Amino acid sequence: MADDFNTESMLDMYLFENGQLLEQLQETVLEQKDAECFDEDSINEIFRTMHTIKGSSGIMMFDNITAVSHKLEDVFYYLRESHPDNVPHVELVEHVLEVEDFISNEMEKIRSGDPVDGDATNIIADLDKFLNMIKNGGVPAEGNAPPENVHEEPKHFYIAPVATSASRFYKIFITFFPETEMANVHAYKTVYALKEIAEDILYSPEDILTDEKSGEAIIKDGFRILLQAQCTEQEVRDLIGVGYDIEKVEVYECDANQFLLGFEFGDSEPAPQIDLESSVEVIEAKQEETQKAAEEEKKPEKPQIVPGDFVIQSKEPGKQKKLAKDKPKGEKASFISVNVSKMDQLMDLIGELVISESVVLQNSDLKVPGLNLDNFNKAAAQLATISTDLQNVIMSMRMVPLTNTFQKMNRIVFDVSRKLGKDIEFVMVGDTTEVDKNIIEHISDPLMHLVRNAVDHGIETNEERVHSGKLEKGKVTLSARTEAGKVWICVEDNGQGLDREKILAKARKQGILEDSKPDAAYTDKEVYQFITLPGFSTNEQVTEYSGRGVGMDVVVQNIQAIGGALEIESSPGAGSTMSLKIPLTLAIIDGIVMEVGTSSFVMETGVIKQFIRVKEDMMVHEPNGDEFVMIRGECFPVLRLGKWYGLEEYQESVEDGVMLILEVEDRKVCLLVDKLVGEQEIVVKPIPSYIKKVKGLSGCTQLGDGSIALILDAPGLVE
Repeated sequence: MADDFNTESMLDMYLFENGQLLEQLQETVLEQKDAECFDEDSINEIFRTMHTIKGSSGIMMFDNITAVSHKLEDVFYYLRESHPDNVPHVELVEHVLEVEDFISNEMEKIRSGDPVDGDATNIIADLDKFLNMIKNGGVPAEGNAPPENVHEEPKHFYIAPVATSASRFYKIFITFFPETEMANVHAYKTVYALKEIAEDILYSPEDILTDEKSGEAIIKDGFRILLQAQCTEQEVRDLIGVGYDIEKVEVYECDANQFLLGFEFGDSEPAPQIDLESSVEVIEAKQEETQKAAEEEKKPEKPQIVPGDFVIQSKEPGKQKKLAKDKPKGEKASFISVNVSKMDQLMDLIGELVISESVVLQNSDLKVPGLNLDNFNKAAAQLATISTDLQNVIMSMRMVPLTNTFQKMNRIVFDVSRKLGKDIEFVMVGDTTEVDKNIIEHISDPLMHLVRNAVDHGIETNEERVHSGKLEKGKVTLSARTEAGKVWICVEDNGQGLDREKILAKARKQGILEDSKPDAAYTDKEVYQFITLPGFSTNEQVTEYSGRGVGMDVVVQNIQAIGGALEIESSPGAGSTMSLKIPLTLAIIDGIVMEVGTSSFVMETGVIKQFIRVKEDMMVHEPNGDEFVMIRGECFPVLRLGKWYGLEEYQESVEDGVMLILEVEDRKVCLLVDKLVGEQEIVVKPIPSYIKKVKGLSGCTQLGDGSIALILDAPGLVE
């Protein structure tokens, strides 16, 4: 059957939906990893998650994923139904995360086109052993091991009806949200779930896999199922469930005769309203009364009401449940998933639009003396407003919260601390801070290294903390905040801090220090930056997580690649703070264009506090060549941009140039340039890789006249 229809779109949907479910699963588990046990809501949520993944994986024929999710579902089914005591919580958390890792790895294989061939035998055996243990009251089972779990696929979608006295019959009507994509696949997932309990099952439309257009019919008319099974109505509802795709599930219990009528429906007149909590006999009696009343009035006889004519109307507080027909569907916020590559392409087009706008508005043909441009300027202003709004909308679409990235770090702390035998608390602050999608992709690896270092290097062992008078439990805090167009992400620990003398000794051994410069001449900040050099590590032993001298240099390289910086603060015995300062976005910024000699530069407006012209008598010249300027009683260091980069034909006199007061955190500097050109929206482009990294530059851009301007990096100039 798999060859009869295109599975590519189904595969994309499978990966997207299960990826979302796995992220939610990991978040739920890590939130309660330090609790005594999972609460009832979490148990139900994990059960539903694994049930959904099992069903969709079975449809896609990924047998190993289906088997391992089915076994974990068995564990949480037992927890939900039996409420056992003495369940080892931490061990259960590890089992769930192990399953999550396995499924995630298999999904990565699917994305890359590799065979889905992971062996889940050991995981299933461990889960079997764990399940058997909790069934025995928390005591490991003795004797023969439990039989190996084998997930057998049902051979057919339809099971021949074999009704018994215990059989019950149901008419099920499912309403999907209007924005649900591939509703036919979601409908089949429901059928797949019900097959486990079905003695007989029929559904309409029946060609949900072979006909892609059936999804449109399901959205419009709903999905109908006839079910024969030995179960209660609530068990049916639990198996189907209401989620982000299913808006409403309506279940009507009927008798065998009505079941055999199949999907025959009456006319379009409203069906009678019946109390759902009444017995079947009462419902049938009311139906007969309605038919007799119709005959007495000598009206044309209506067709007999059949199960398909009734739908359930939701029970309101304080009112009984009713049956109604054709109830309008409630509205729900509409969402659509978009491939990130398409968003990147759209962002590039917006950037080209901004450049083209600058080319048009700054065209030399418009500078003809006496030319009346009133109408043109009005149209240009309208165009600028629209392009700015368009940029803001596109940027908001690309902005995503750091929550998922932070949760991954939570997982790292849990795994590493368990293996190292350290008791560590992980705290997240500001995880809802939103940044550009591309930024998140660049900071995941740096954050992983910083968090691992905090757990391995920073936090002492439990015995060492007790011996030094600290709380036995270590703490790692991951925080994020936005400030002046930048995002600050800090990894803070309350461990032992950095050892200045140990770092200096290692640096001198590796020949990093200057022979003529004493150790005392190095500031703490300079010393701490040594740990970011390639091959530098103070760990005496190589472990699984550190000691090879790699990691911190990777952090710096990745952060610098997106125009960011790493700052290190540490207090001996109190802990360390590693701060990543990164741009909010890599796309478009507001900048001030300036000229120095024949070169053009751009500075982000957020760091410029003031423009000022100064007189020569305001300058202070030091014997070593350093310059300062006194402005309103405050002394600022002066940086001549032309001299800094060795340019030609720049203005040497401060009275002929313009001073820009730059402020980065609590540091200020006056930047001397020849003249200001104006404010402009700047499309940030990276400096080509074949050009050597230059301090104080973060990128380049194209101006309206087609020339290239270099984008200045304020932190690099202020340092």
